[in-house]
Amino acid sequence: MRFDKMTKAELSDALKSEQARYDELKGRGLKLNMSRGIPSLEQLALSKEFFHNVDFENAFAEDGTDCRNYGVPFGLPELRKLFAGIMGADADNVIIGGNSSLNLMFDMISQAMLLGFGGEPWLKQGKIKFLCPAPGYDRHFKVCETLGIEMITVPMTVHGPDMDTVERLVASDDMIKGMWCVPKYSNPQGYIYSDETVKRLASMKTAAADFRIFWDNAYVVHSLYGDDHLASIIDECAAAGNPDRPIVFASTSKIVYAGAGVSAVASSADNMKLIKARITTQTIGPDKINELRHMRMFKTEAELKAHMEKHAAILRPKFEAVIDVFERELGGTGLAEWTNPRGGYFISVDTLDGCASETVAMCKEAGVVFTPAGATYPYGKDPWDKNIRIAPTSPSVDELKLAMELFCIALKIVSAKKIIENA
Repeated sequence: MRFDKMTKAELSDALKSEQARYDELKGRGLKLNMSRGIPSLEQLALSKEFFHNVDFENAFAEDGTDCRNYGVPFGLPELRKLFAGIMGADADNVIIGGNSSLNLMFDMISQAMLLGFGGEPWLKQGKIKFLCPAPGYDRHFKVCETLGIEMITVPMTVHGPDMDTVERLVASDDMIKGMWCVPKYSNPQGYIYSDETVKRLASMKTAAADFRIFWDNAYVVHSLYGDDHLASIIDECAAAGNPDRPIVFASTSKIVYAGAGVSAVASSADNMKLIKARITTQTIGPDKINELRHMRMFKTEAELKAHMEKHAAILRPKFEAVIDVFERELGGTGLAEWTNPRGGYFISVDTLDGCASETVAMCKEAGVVFTPAGATYPYGKDPWDKNIRIAPTSPSVDELKLAMELFCIALKIVSAKKIIENA
């Protein structure tokens, strides 16, 4: 029954019932941290061969490169080719980085601030602004905040960012220099940008000639139910006459090991000419031993996708368990809406306005930690205090069922109190 249709007496009875359930779960001494989207131990075990496929006598790449020594600053050619296939790029325009794509993103924006991208350094132009589709990824927002970049929130839709808003803003303000995008299985909602959205991003008129889209394709191969189509931002921008607009990122942090993955950045030939010149100043050579480990494990794109199917088999029951509890506990109550993604690492929940922070706090008090409410918005401030990110990947299915039951109970308690207060 919808809570907003209940009488005050019915709401009071519901509160007492849910409070009793909450107290019982709290008394169990739960200890579960779901604040970040991290792979489970079962997923990590899929990559055990990583530790055994390179030794001192067998540390040479296909072209004879001695991976134990200096050189090859842009990454092993065969690994660049592998990333090119999943990033929709030319292998010559792919650079392999360290274990963190976030590090590459911070580096690319820092380069733009200090050195520019085809124009005057951003720092010399005035107060730089970025468009930030939200709910979004808190670490993207932290990069902007750290570098003093003003963030402008853009609403998300099921098709990607609200393009009417995006087009209006970028056409009218030449200090808007960039935009964050997580285009496939977006963080936290799990949405996939539509073909129309990608085309509009590629072809829109921008007041800033050096405007760049930071295309964080972190979950490009993280499907749960078979691969889903995403148009190539590189191809669409080239076709629209804006080849330098996208800078694309990916990594293997959630494919093998977060501490021993590799990242990649791809873009146009002109952008890459700038980036390559800067990277050869930064480093004499990357961790080619780790790159070689990856190539020994994933010789082809098909082998990589087969590996990801094993990840999906582990993750599917977890996502489905969360959705099942939501439908059982919250279906028909009118208290929340949630996404049901086909891939990625998160599920997004929207509560009634003003209920997210207190719900998260109640769960924490009972031993289950979620991402802080507000984290999915720039500056950590959700204007409506309603979005909560659920990260179901690390716990077991049984742990998830218990945690989600607690979550729903807390949400019902907070919501019932709010409805009574506003009656």
